[in-house]
Amino acid sequence: MTFENSKHLTFALGKYHRRVAAVYTGLSHEKVIERIWRGDHTLWKPDPQEISNRLGWLRCPETMPAELPRLKAMVKQIQKEKYRYALLLGMGGSSLAPEVFRKTFGVKRGHLDLMVLDSTHPQCVQAFADQLQPVLHKTLFLVSTKSGGTVETLSFYRFFEQQVKLAVGAERVGEHFIAITDPNSSLARLAEQNRFRTVLLNDANIGGRYSALSFFGLLPAALLGIDLPRLLQRARQMAEACRQPENPALCLGTALGELAQAGRDKLTLLVSPAIASFGDWAEQLIAESTGKEKKGILPVVGKPPASPDGYGQDRLFVYLRLDGNTSYDQAVDALQSAGHPVITIDLKDPYDLGGQFFLWEMATAVAGHILSINPFDQPDVEAAKVLARQMVAEFQQSGALPETEPTLTTPEFDLYTYYGGETPRQVLQALLAGATPGAYLALQAYLPATADVQRSLDALRLELRKRTRLATTLGYGPRFLHSTGQLHKGDAGNGYFIQITATPALDVAIPQADLQPSAWLEFGVLLLAQALGDRQALLNAGRKVLRFHLKGDLQAGLLNLSQLIQSLP
Repeated sequence: MTFENSKHLTFALGKYHRRVAAVYTGLSHEKVIERIWRGDHTLWKPDPQEISNRLGWLRCPETMPAELPRLKAMVKQIQKEKYRYALLLGMGGSSLAPEVFRKTFGVKRGHLDLMVLDSTHPQCVQAFADQLQPVLHKTLFLVSTKSGGTVETLSFYRFFEQQVKLAVGAERVGEHFIAITDPNSSLARLAEQNRFRTVLLNDANIGGRYSALSFFGLLPAALLGIDLPRLLQRARQMAEACRQPENPALCLGTALGELAQAGRDKLTLLVSPAIASFGDWAEQLIAESTGKEKKGILPVVGKPPASPDGYGQDRLFVYLRLDGNTSYDQAVDALQSAGHPVITIDLKDPYDLGGQFFLWEMATAVAGHILSINPFDQPDVEAAKVLARQMVAEFQQSGALPETEPTLTTPEFDLYTYYGGETPRQVLQALLAGATPGAYLALQAYLPATADVQRSLDALRLELRKRTRLATTLGYGPRFLHSTGQLHKGDAGNGYFIQITATPALDVAIPQADLQPSAWLEFGVLLLAQALGDRQALLNAGRKVLRFHLKGDLQAGLLNLSQLIQSLP
């Protein structure tokens, strides 16, 4: 059995080809694929905890078609009642696949315009409230969380439950809410108590980041009018291919895992523009699954390719190319010619994403075996959550968060760091001085994800890449905490973290659990508590962190930060 180009996958691994091929042959002899399908937990760890009960995603392509009549009837009834909009309230695995569906497929005529809220920034929450205020009586809310206790999701629910109650009255408010959660979760009980329209109970054996082809992804897709039988057919075709001794997931997973072992652990995804949002979903899957036990594969997404000499020797490129689109062909050819390993995956149309969800889930499981880690747990995610909860508790008691004094204060910034320097430039230079080849830079923006902010952050990220040739990533807080946050604290410690915070121009109250008008805290306080909690968790893990708190106008602050980076030697 040999490692060759698989169907729709082309491997150009250069000097790594023989090494990857040898590992592939070994995995074939170990019958790794057959053992994954059997649910053999010893592929990853001797203890079955958080493995044996996390393999339900394997069955989604074959079990979910039976649920389609139910989803179809539900959507038909919702349309009959003249609903026109839907807002999904979720984080991480609950929100990223729906976002892919919305951005890729749009809205079919006569179906619901689905939006996704996964930011606790008060400006983002208020923007959705303002947008939906005139049409709340036509809006459906999907409260989506596997555990049922995700603080961001429940805070969103409390806020919008109150908004809907004011618009339609207490007797009808429950009609506007659907819960997607695990059986017996606190959300399932809350939904029953508050008479939600429907509660979709997902298979509890499916982890959040592996849930794209379960109710968490398929109900939002149904509301958008996506052809679910066609989507699941592609998923079944891929699942069948991934049952064979020689299959695309074994090829892809072997390359991901073995090249990471060889130091090519910065998985750079280049995705055709029409399906670009798939990269954000894959980022969460790979980072949270592999970033632990001082190991990890860092996904790098959301940037067009640079010239080959703009990258270090720690990259593996995967090019997801939609048929008929050649946006990155020339750049990818140049990367390959320069000796960078490249994998190309061809998709004939957007519905092939159904197969891609399954392919990447299975490949990640294979890579986890190679790295000798459990790809289904997230041991370091809770650390930041615990610290954030502690800070919120202190706020409730004292009326203030446990904020430290700035290390350095200027008219433009407050800086928080253990790196010395008399100017912001000196402090930033001190941070970056240790970032040798193989390191990465992570921008963590606790800011509103507006178009203007995105452009400014993209420019910052590009400037850092140009000046350092290091892999750079960008995440909005707290969204990235449910995505790359595990890897940031669980990998080998090669990350350098630049937090960016700013005082929100407005704040929005989170109603109490009993939904009285008074608030137990505001979204802005929760957001800052999450930033402070994650910073402390990073420091506790021995990571290098520099926080810039921008002063004054947000765009002016980002411009000041950009000029600071441009001033670096």
